[in-house]
Amino acid sequence: MDDSNLKNIVVLGGGTAGWMTASLLQKQWQHLGIKITVVESPDIGIIGVGEGSTPLLKVFFDSLEISESEWMPECNATYKNGISFNNWSTVSGYESYFHPFPCSLDFATFGLLYKYAALRRKGLDVLAHPNRFSLMAGLTEKKLAPIPSENFPFHFQYGYHFDSVLIGNFLRRRAKEIGVEHIEATVQDVEQNSNGDIKSLKLNNNQTLSGDFFIDCSGFASVLLQKTLKVPFLNFAENLFNDSAIAMPTEIEPNIPSETVSTALTNGWAWKIPLTNRFGNGYVYSSKYCSPDEAETELRAHLGVLDSDIEARHLKMKVGRAEESWRNNCVAVGLSQGFIEPLEATALQFVYATVDEFAKAFEQGEFTPQYRQEFNNRMNKNFEGIRDYIVLHYKTNSRSDSQYWIDNRENQNLSNNLKEMLNCWYGVEDIEAALTRLDIGTYYSQRSWACLLAGVGTFPREENLISADLENAQSLQDDLKYVDNFIEGCSLNFEPHENMLTSKTP
Repeated sequence: MDDSNLKNIVVLGGGTAGWMTASLLQKQWQHLGIKITVVESPDIGIIGVGEGSTPLLKVFFDSLEISESEWMPECNATYKNGISFNNWSTVSGYESYFHPFPCSLDFATFGLLYKYAALRRKGLDVLAHPNRFSLMAGLTEKKLAPIPSENFPFHFQYGYHFDSVLIGNFLRRRAKEIGVEHIEATVQDVEQNSNGDIKSLKLNNNQTLSGDFFIDCSGFASVLLQKTLKVPFLNFAENLFNDSAIAMPTEIEPNIPSETVSTALTNGWAWKIPLTNRFGNGYVYSSKYCSPDEAETELRAHLGVLDSDIEARHLKMKVGRAEESWRNNCVAVGLSQGFIEPLEATALQFVYATVDEFAKAFEQGEFTPQYRQEFNNRMNKNFEGIRDYIVLHYKTNSRSDSQYWIDNRENQNLSNNLKEMLNCWYGVEDIEAALTRLDIGTYYSQRSWACLLAGVGTFPREENLISADLENAQSLQDDLKYVDNFIEGCSLNFEPHENMLTSKTP
């Protein structure tokens, strides 16, 4: 491995993305004598509202050997079993559903969900709501944490809720402890070599910082990748309409939930994220359909704080991706690379996946751009695979209370892969086989597609259903009794969320 030309890596931007990136690369390459420096501007704030994660955040902390008892209390963090989606559907019995994270016991119940969903798609009047078949949904309903007792040796994936400012501060401190350099300064100019590579950053403290490779974690500004290297930005506005958000806190309740809640409103959706000290709330909406004042009024009414003086933060979102994540001697990570609206809390998942894939590609190519194109192709597929699943939420809504929801449902700007998946569902074909054929199963599994499509009631209309014969009806009832007993029995091996959080406190 020839690392003789790689001595200094400069990360532009702190926040969660910058410090996650620096921490991972420091752990990966510190034995090679490579110096990692983070340039963080004290004058540029962070977005600070991405307060939920997927299970990849646990993978990140585990890779750095940072325990939950070390970071969770410091970041007001809670456990996350998944996401509830409320009022996206108006179909009777399907107005709300839960999208769970995976667990090793899903095999015992989800096969029956797939069976029942197929029967329902064929027109048989059977129950096919995913919550009934999900152990994680059962735990969430009881406000249990996703950590089983020691005598219940099964694996459960889960995410977290956290204060994004505090987690950034925690990661900064930890990164500095393991040798990452930290410079507080603002970039005034970027110098390039004749071949287009970035040469150095001119800082407002009169310092010129040279580097062999640069990581752009400068947020939506994308100072290095998009502004300096002129990588085009591909906007996803044709099928993801939302471009704005409002965030505001409210008081936490005594028995803290172990889920994120997404509730559909008139022109977008509201999030509700439980931390140990507050709820984080917000409204993600499209400015084409309502003004910021109208959106804020609706959010306050939704939260029951119309007359409150709680401050609301208004934000603009840049939804889409850079044409390439890696160009010349620069790779973008986080918002500078791209962003898909926060409906499934994928922002930090993109950060971890990008750094992990980049480190592998760079090492494999002996710290040359040999595998840059393959890396860019993987990142682009990652963005598009996750985008399609997010678009599916909007495409399958059944609301008619605003033009926003009607336009989302009638929107025909869908990728070929998403069209194929919808045809597969309506044609009562095998979802798993379709995911394999299209090579998109790594982004969202059969379980996720079934939970969404069944969860919003994407089935024949109720008046068109036929009843099962007596023999089949009894068999179906026996199946449901088995599922109910299985989930109830498994639930006895889990502690209340509140108890688990208390046990993490030093």
